Amino acid sequence: MSGIRVLVGTHKGAFVLTSDGTRKKWNVSGPHFGGLEIYHLKGSPVDPNRIFASQASDWFGQVVHRSDDGGKTWQTVGNEFKYDGDPGTHRWYDDTPHPWEFKRVWHFEPSMSDPDTVYAGVEDAGLFRSSDGGGTWQEIAGLRRHASGPNWAPGAGGLCLHTILLDPKNPERIFIAISAAGVFRTDDGGKTWQPINRGLRSDFMPDPVAEVGHCVHRIAMHRSRPDVLFMQKHWDVMRSDNSGESWQEVSGNLPTDFGFVIDVHAHEPETIYVVPIKSDSEHFPPEGKLRVYRSRTGGNDWEALTKGLPQRDCFVNVLRDAMAVDSLDPCGVYFGTTGGQVYASATAGDSWAPIVRDLPAVLSVEVQTLS
Repeated sequence: MSGIRVLVGTHKGAFVLTSDGTRKKWNVSGPHFGGLEIYHLKGSPVDPNRIFASQASDWFGQVVHRSDDGGKTWQTVGNEFKYDGDPGTHRWYDDTPHPWEFKRVWHFEPSMSDPDTVYAGVEDAGLFRSSDGGGTWQEIAGLRRHASGPNWAPGAGGLCLHTILLDPKNPERIFIAISAAGVFRTDDGGKTWQPINRGLRSDFMPDPVAEVGHCVHRIAMHRSRPDVLFMQKHWDVMRSDNSGESWQEVSGNLPTDFGFVIDVHAHEPETIYVVPIKSDSEHFPPEGKLRVYRSRTGGNDWEALTKGLPQRDCFVNVLRDAMAVDSLDPCGVYFGTTGGQVYASATAGDSWAPIVRDLPAVLSVEVQTLS
């Protein structure tokens, strides 16, 4: 029977949660790197023993860790991402002074075919790739050299490259999202990039429909349909059916269209999940009710999933990297909160139960399916 490993990054360490295919009983390992902020953990889809972890702090800067035994032991890798010797400072991307300072790795995206290849999205808005398991890194510099780059502005969380989607059918195509610049796509392995934000509207911008400058919180795709993208924007849930060339709103009957996470069912490409948050100033669920919303039609028609979730006096947030799905049948859905709970549904969202409570604030949730 297959098993599941849930990787949880928090403000004060990393936790590894494991279960068999029934997903009824869970073992909790951690905290790993106790007391340190682990911004993101993600495992290789090729090698189930390999996991990458991003540790970031204002004092020590950025450190990258790798595990080759499923999170039991860790080694520090990636000299480019170590702090430069002075507490509170970080390496520049290159040796020439310019306004692009490296602060942290927001997101890892391991290759779907090679366990030694992994991408890293960083702040300030850069994309790196390693082909030796995180030992050395090279910037995919074409992105920052885009003509619009000097005009990118940080969102509330910083100028972060927080989402990387690799096209499983075209290894030369990569989608990335930057807050607050928008979504970009390369069709030549990163040499050149184009903004793909037509159809987005952001009223806080001088030109609400400008090509670049939108605060995108998360994008997602189903592996079987890489041309169909879903987006949770600062406001609005959006959909593209043409690889991001144009977008249309699918917020439909959601109680609010503000949120951070969005994900797609493992076996149903038209089933998507979001967690609505009251507003951009009040980062908690509307009415204090924690509700995941599911659309089985790719948007517009949404149903509230509440069974097992607190429906009163709940004022937690769910951050942009804090939802994931597994590949079992029925599909499992997982999310973590700033209140330290990790909820799981082994029924594609029909009912929920906490795997663990009282962790530090959860920053990221990722899943590995184990054979």
